[in-house]
Amino acid sequence: MTIREITEKIEAETLSQYAALASRTRGRLHADDKCDIRTEFQRDRDRIIHSKAFRRLKHKTQVFITPEGDHYRTRLTHTLEVMQIARTIARALRLNEDLTEAIALGHDLGHTPFGHVGEKVLNEICPGGFRHFEQSLRVVDVLEDGKGINLTYEVRDGILNHTGEHQASTLEGKIVKYADRFAYINHDIDDAIRGAIIRNSDIPAKCRKILGEKNSQRINTLICDIVSNSQNKPELCMSDEVSEAMAILRQFMFDNVYVGSEAKKEEAKAVHIIEQMFVFFLKHEDKLPQESREQIEKYGLERVICDYIAGMSDGYAIYKFNELFVPKSWAKR
Repeated sequence: MTIREITEKIEAETLSQYAALASRTRGRLHADDKCDIRTEFQRDRDRIIHSKAFRRLKHKTQVFITPEGDHYRTRLTHTLEVMQIARTIARALRLNEDLTEAIALGHDLGHTPFGHVGEKVLNEICPGGFRHFEQSLRVVDVLEDGKGINLTYEVRDGILNHTGEHQASTLEGKIVKYADRFAYINHDIDDAIRGAIIRNSDIPAKCRKILGEKNSQRINTLICDIVSNSQNKPELCMSDEVSEAMAILRQFMFDNVYVGSEAKKEEAKAVHIIEQMFVFFLKHEDKLPQESREQIEKYGLERVICDYIAGMSDGYAIYKFNELFVPKSWAKR
């Protein structure tokens, strides 16, 4: 037996009856030889980690646009926190950690520069709209390396269905959906307190009583609650008390941080940058990179522009805007 086959055997013998087994994957978009060492889900994780889209996440906004300080979250650190929470839950429930990790690492690959404000403006100006979870799937299916990275169905399904009303077909994908919310609510509180947007005492008393006073306590409460209520069940469950407290906490963040706070004042400038670049490239498609222009006939100009802008980091978007619209100094030589 190969090492991969031994690992698959261990999975079948030790994981929950509700776990997604790598040996039973529904396969890839394109046939691919198997690895002697890694399972299919391990290979997906590695492909995501080594992708350019993953590396760009370190320079993409989570909530605060271009904050001064090294300790504010970026889209990459958010992704890593989601992965850590998701793996903890998966291990406790004896589900497939490799699949869970791959979905978590890939779930935000399609996010725009400047966080959700970038997503919002592209959704308004792009024909057919723009949703980051669909773009994340497009990144792994089409855009990365110009041909996609050919992931398994289960990882692709988890990436596409990690947010909103969508539901993944595996429990591992559903874990990532919970972990995403656990992570962003709590680390955004941490960043908002660091940025003097809110104080810990502003958090609703009911939430502090049920979930905990500290970031680590709240995450631990959420993880323990979903694990204790989901063991040996075909679905994930939370207690009514903890679920309600999390909903109240999330609404508190929308009311006090995500909308209209001091930290969001730069968003209008981000909107302007994206809108102006989109209009410019509509009129000057020759200014798009060569690899983007080669895709116009297949996907259409608007879609290609959308892909190009969505893939930008915050810093590159600002650089490109300055290159296109800000006059350069002139000196006689």
